[in-house]
Amino acid sequence: MVEYGNGISQGAGQVGGGGGGGGSVDVGRAIGDWVASAQHTISTMPAWELAVVVAAVIAGLFLIRRLI
Repeated sequence: MVEYGNGISQGAGQVGGGGGGGGSVDVGRAIGDWVASAQHTISTMPAWELAVVVAAVIAGLFLIRRLI
């Protein structure tokens, strides 16, 4: 069962038919994974697509500034 992601923290409760143990959520790691994924996505974008994203961010900032 370990190969399917059910290690000690989850598998112990399943053997006895209970609700299973709960794994903990590591927020720091989740944020780090999100940043790494975003960096990878941006680094693999073609130049024209990156220019469109930058233009959209700048237009959004101008729009927010006008609304405030």
